Amino acid sequence: MSAAGTRDGKRGPMKHPWDRPLGVWHIAENHPDQPAIAACPTGEVLSYAQLAGRAHQVVHAGRAAGLAYGDVVAAVLPNGLDMIVWMLAASETGWRLTTLNPMAAAAEIETIVAHAGARALVVSTEYAERAGRVVSAPLLVSVGGELPGYRRQEDLVAGHPTTKPAERRAGTPLIYTSGTTGRPKAIARNASMPDVDPADMADATKLFSQAFRFLPLQGAHLISAGMHHGGCQGFFMGALHVGQALVIMKRFDPEETLRLIEKYRITTGYLVPTQFVRLLRLPDDVRTRYDLSSLQVVVHSAAPCPPEVKRQMFAWWGPVIWETYGGTEGAATIAKPHHWLARPGTVGRPVRGVRVRILDADGRELGPGERGTVYIDAGARTFAYRDDPEQTEQVYRGSAFTIGDIGHLDADGFLFLSDRAKDMIITGGTNVYPAEVEAALLGHPAVADVAVVGAPDPEWGEQVRAVVQPEPGVRADDELAAELIAYCRARLASYKCPRVVEFRAALLRTETGKLSKAAIRAQLWAGVDRRV
Repeated sequence: MSAAGTRDGKRGPMKHPWDRPLGVWHIAENHPDQPAIAACPTGEVLSYAQLAGRAHQVVHAGRAAGLAYGDVVAAVLPNGLDMIVWMLAASETGWRLTTLNPMAAAAEIETIVAHAGARALVVSTEYAERAGRVVSAPLLVSVGGELPGYRRQEDLVAGHPTTKPAERRAGTPLIYTSGTTGRPKAIARNASMPDVDPADMADATKLFSQAFRFLPLQGAHLISAGMHHGGCQGFFMGALHVGQALVIMKRFDPEETLRLIEKYRITTGYLVPTQFVRLLRLPDDVRTRYDLSSLQVVVHSAAPCPPEVKRQMFAWWGPVIWETYGGTEGAATIAKPHHWLARPGTVGRPVRGVRVRILDADGRELGPGERGTVYIDAGARTFAYRDDPEQTEQVYRGSAFTIGDIGHLDADGFLFLSDRAKDMIITGGTNVYPAEVEAALLGHPAVADVAVVGAPDPEWGEQVRAVVQPEPGVRADDELAAELIAYCRARLASYKCPRVVEFRAALLRTETGKLSKAAIRAQLWAGVDRRV
């Protein structure tokens, strides 16, 4: 066969799919009819050219309203098309978009908007009770209807063109993390990129997608997690920038997820472990009703996934489950399916350009199998917490930073996590990692969700306590509590097992699957002096 071939109908050397210009802006010009939004809650379907036009129109409207390069734009929006449009508009103007959790309390939203110094606030009328009360930004935009003091998005963009704007300049978002410090924690990276073309920036994203085998200009990507979250954003924007059509769910529903995978022949997606658990608890006849053979790569991150849950997902969906570990501060590892199956429980090996280090409390580097604090080292300091040099210094040792996890490396450099340092329980001088106990209890059919925390104990300092949300219809009584403790003792060392099991109607988790343990701990320790 000749080395010559065809590309877009022209004779010439055949190029590898990754060699072509990608990113939303290049695709909109070179493949204008390529599907960009295949499904979304409003029912709209858009090509890349149409999506780019929507973003351009917001740029023209925002500039006319006074927004300039470097200005912070805060958005409180549901899963949907508007989130994509504002993200793209910010990416070609250098506006610093910060996407806020729509379930946050009004006071938290107001605090973050003020901390960010937002020049604009974009709010869905769905969240008017919380976000719509915030009026501290000069430009207030309502989406989906009217809010007092706000300009409707339709009125803001009316009369503005959908053509490419002049003086396009790339920038970076301002991302607030789900920290537990009680004050806003935003990741500040270098936002000054006046000479970087947004099209080049978007094209560079294909390196991220290539690492996860998101194939260019083919397939579709499912969005089922909260689109305001940085982890979810990284993957759906990665998919969009290589030419995969997005299928956007308003909110996660297990059977609807399966239906959409079959209908749109979904190839890639991002889920969190709690979604796996809910999928696995569907009746067998529902699980086998849908054709899921199109799936190629499903990535999960953000919270620990119990090994048994992941084994069951592999058995059902095949070797398509990938895992990534890191934080908003930076990526650390990738666990490809075959690596995890060979080493169950690993979160993978470091990504290119990153070294994972395990350090003890004195900063001494630990060897294979030795457990300590996980540090991520990219060779230089890549971020700071906005307006908080003290907190920035607390997470860094030289060029390496930690997001607070404890773990170890094996002899081949694969990382295994134990738990969050702040969640560790010390009982009788022995460390207990709640994630291990939670994983065991989640294997019991009566347990819908569980949080394991340390409760005060006069003899041992702390005792292991499990707070359980039972499955619907399950009787939560002393008999079940004893059964769960015995179930744990059959699987774990006795000192790791809960001494007490409490029952709650529901446990609070974030959209990314992280348990909100702070309130549970605060209740258990109320009035107890924790000082030694």
